[in-house]
Amino acid sequence: MICDDSAVIRGAIDRILASDPGIDVVAKVANGRAALDALKLHDVDVVVLDIEMPVMDGMTALPLMLAASPGLSVIMASTLTTRGADIAMKALRLGAADYLPKPSAAQVAGDNRFGTELIAKVRGLARLRRAVKSAQPVYPAHHADASAPLMLRPSPKSPPRLLAIGSSTGGPNALFALVQQLSPKLSVPIVLTQHMPPTFTPILADHIDRLQVLPCREAKEGDALQPGRILLAPGDRHMLVRRQGAGLVVHLSDGPPENFCRPAVDPMLRSACEAVDGRVLVAMLTGMGQDGLLGTKKIIEAGGALVAQDEASSVVWGMPGAVARAGLAHAVLPLSQMGAKLMAMIGPGRA
Repeated sequence: MICDDSAVIRGAIDRILASDPGIDVVAKVANGRAALDALKLHDVDVVVLDIEMPVMDGMTALPLMLAASPGLSVIMASTLTTRGADIAMKALRLGAADYLPKPSAAQVAGDNRFGTELIAKVRGLARLRRAVKSAQPVYPAHHADASAPLMLRPSPKSPPRLLAIGSSTGGPNALFALVQQLSPKLSVPIVLTQHMPPTFTPILADHIDRLQVLPCREAKEGDALQPGRILLAPGDRHMLVRRQGAGLVVHLSDGPPENFCRPAVDPMLRSACEAVDGRVLVAMLTGMGQDGLLGTKKIIEAGGALVAQDEASSVVWGMPGAVARAGLAHAVLPLSQMGAKLMAMIGPGRA
């Protein structure tokens, strides 16, 4: 279901989703009240929900929709403003499944990346939703891939000096879940790159910080990496790790996008590998594409380690799937088990 007060936006999103034969748009409505009524008439897996609408806005409608249809996957369509980003992050913590930065009507119709991301999120969330409805385990999207055993690597001999996290499509909710599994006494620094627009990254950092597990903020040039603290790559800047004396600091780069992204995971991982002589533990979360594959390969070759989110719990098994299929992972786990594994690999005396 598409819920947006703009008929032009509804039509543009409808045309994008209709281009995928596996997606059926069963309802298009102009406000939250109409969306609640439509849920009584249609079997809906995923809702693309605008935030600002007359009659009933998206934030008012969200808890009512989740109560009316438990397990419903809601993608919040947010404007590219600081206020829109803050509302979208609040919606995620209140039960929305994901968010989508909403460009103008002309950009929605003409931006292939917007369409690709929208379809990927709808398909991935629908798969998770159907598993909830059938009360069955969440099976991977590609059974042929799942049947082939993944080659796992033995754990490295040296404990890591740095935890590096990469995420993209479906990442914010995965990050909230992962951070809550980590110890507040974690004694290695954490660097994090999430593919996200500039207005969203400081808001994401603030919402991670509000979990009150580990302090988190958007990285600034020259920031020192400190044990038990998370630095998030700012939107439109690559975050690099540099050695400075006995410590580590952040360098922000305006270098060209990599894997069509800035910030990208690969430059973060390459620089981290060099800064700590490969002693990096990588956590690769849900995301489209294969950003992080080449950087992870360098880390593994230098003696580091990787834990990847499994396909069944990922919205899109692109980034974690790429490193897992390449034989770079020491473990491929459901999101709910990743935190414990990371803590065990950091080892006694390091947390």
